[in-house]
Amino acid sequence: MSTKPTTTDLEWTELDQRAVDTARVLAADAVQKVGNGHPGTAMSLAPAAYTLFQKVMRHDPADANWVGRDRFVLSAGHSSLTLYTQLYLAGFGLELDDLKSFRTWGSKTPGHPEYGHTTGVETTTGPLGQGVANAVGMAMAARYERGLFDPEAAEGASPFDHYIYCIAGDGCLQEGISAEASSLAGHQKLGNLILLWDDNHISIEGDTETAVSEDTVKRYEAYGWHVQRVEPKADGDLDPQAIFDAIEEAKKVTDRPSFIAMRSIIAWPAPNAQNTEAAHGSALGDDEVAATKRVLGFDPEQSFEVADEVIEHTRKALERGEAARAVWEKSFQQWRDNNPERAAEYDRIAKGELPTGWEEKIPVFEAGKGVATRAASGKVLQALGAVIPELWGGSADLAGSNNTTIDKTSSFLPAGNPLPEADPYGRTVHFGIREHAMAAEMNGIALHGNTRIYGGTFLVFSDYMRNAVRLSALMHLPVTYVWTHDSIGLGEDGPTHQPVEHLASLRAIPGLNIVRPADANETAIAWREILKRWTKEFGKGQPHGLALTRQGVPTYEPNEDAAKGGYVLFEAEGGEAQVVLIATGSEVHVAVEARERLQAEGVPTRVVSMPSVEWFEQQDQGYRDSVLPPAVKARVAVEAGIGLTWHKYVGDAGRIVSLEHFGASADGKLLFQEFGFTAENVAAAARESIAAAQR
Repeated sequence: MSTKPTTTDLEWTELDQRAVDTARVLAADAVQKVGNGHPGTAMSLAPAAYTLFQKVMRHDPADANWVGRDRFVLSAGHSSLTLYTQLYLAGFGLELDDLKSFRTWGSKTPGHPEYGHTTGVETTTGPLGQGVANAVGMAMAARYERGLFDPEAAEGASPFDHYIYCIAGDGCLQEGISAEASSLAGHQKLGNLILLWDDNHISIEGDTETAVSEDTVKRYEAYGWHVQRVEPKADGDLDPQAIFDAIEEAKKVTDRPSFIAMRSIIAWPAPNAQNTEAAHGSALGDDEVAATKRVLGFDPEQSFEVADEVIEHTRKALERGEAARAVWEKSFQQWRDNNPERAAEYDRIAKGELPTGWEEKIPVFEAGKGVATRAASGKVLQALGAVIPELWGGSADLAGSNNTTIDKTSSFLPAGNPLPEADPYGRTVHFGIREHAMAAEMNGIALHGNTRIYGGTFLVFSDYMRNAVRLSALMHLPVTYVWTHDSIGLGEDGPTHQPVEHLASLRAIPGLNIVRPADANETAIAWREILKRWTKEFGKGQPHGLALTRQGVPTYEPNEDAAKGGYVLFEAEGGEAQVVLIATGSEVHVAVEARERLQAEGVPTRVVSMPSVEWFEQQDQGYRDSVLPPAVKARVAVEAGIGLTWHKYVGDAGRIVSLEHFGASADGKLLFQEFGFTAENVAAAARESIAAAQR
């Protein structure tokens, strides 16, 4: 049974047009009331947004998280009223008072849409282009989800078939991230993705002729997209019929994503503000708002005017949503009846549960053997991949270095790709050399639900990803970044590839957990803890960044306290600890060697491995004090990066063995020696700290 709408006729009445115009005046009034915002785009885009929410998309406003729904992404997040007015009209939970409190403290209508804050908002947008990449990720996740649960179904016949709609503006498509994501979408032939471009020729600095002269439609055609251009009506307004027809045409194209260019006039039909940069990011002014209302047949003396018959008409979306969900539920139940094992798997995944016995598959590594933590991570992923089908991911063209290939025989690639491992539902994702888009696509995958995603590159290239990583944390998304080559230890590639400031700067992002394991067993425990921390509850997950070594490091006996973020790896001998050595990652073994020197001198020394400062800070004070006794003032922190993280842990008497400058091109072992990451230097720092603590 097909779960997709079969009608290709657009019913458009005077009430529909009045609802569109109502959305326009609501946008103008909301911005005017608060005194700031972006009215123009919301006014001109109203016909497109209304057509999507009232005539095209399959959704149920009474159940915004219905798994069978189409997704909508407003990449042009500054035009948040484009979305808020439609959520209000359709009955998602916003009411007129929410529009009146636009951009104010505690409101449901913040300046940019925020996931988890406003019902019906699928992702947090605002930084331009992020939403485009989110939408690409959602489309990828939809295909992978179908592969998990219903791979044999005919095109359009599965309850897991749905569309991803995205509205993007000129600014979105100028940002490089959208180019990265759109290129991948074309390569992946994501036929479930429909992108509508608001081609209004206006940005903050004025006409886009200031910065752009390319043919954007041809660019998307070159990416491999199906492209269409929709011209406005004679009066300059967007044409709902033309938009609807273009969407219906796009739906017929199942082997390519679709790009619909909509030529619009910003702030239409404001008599004086339309087609001006002022309308992009400023209130129109009382006189212009009043003039616009006169043009549209509204009372200029009234604000937030919504006729009863209009809201009664638009709230019928609730009835249509209930009916659409009933049709889908019937199809879904038929699928469940025909696929009991897959249905059981679906129920487990939908609850956020992991398969029985999954932890037993995690390898334990032999103590004493030197293993790079990136290699250990790869072995863990391959072991988990065999038992956790919803776990998938890959790398930004660095899989061989990141060890992120979960299945060498199965690549997430579309039908028709010439590679022998190509599979539309494959496990290993080839994001290409597109780190920024990869991170934002991972966000989209996580937002879509029902899968668990990871993605890798070198730690130094997290700079390319930072805005998307920040949004992972802002949205509390359970994505996992696998960042390898985490220090000067990577060696001869030199300072351009050697991260120095990255660990500290990433730790500065609220809600992002950085995990830098000391050895193979800590790496395995870290992966286990990350998966256990994943949660189905909206807005409750946390992203993780694994920082892993290129070079081999000694393997210690596994200690389950590694999951607490910091623990005593080696206890002081011969009395209470006189000094505590704190280290992460590849510097832990340096601290261990320094301890041996100090113990030989009769100085009882404790070594604390702290793979995750964030996890450690989440423990109770009693545990933290047991690891770092307040009475022991002599402390040394050791990490091959800037020391910004460690001042709070070592205190006034403490010392930090860090790297406060860029690296160099040479063998990693030589660099550690030249830059002071030696047992001798750490022991010397410990003696200095002991002396300082005794003053």
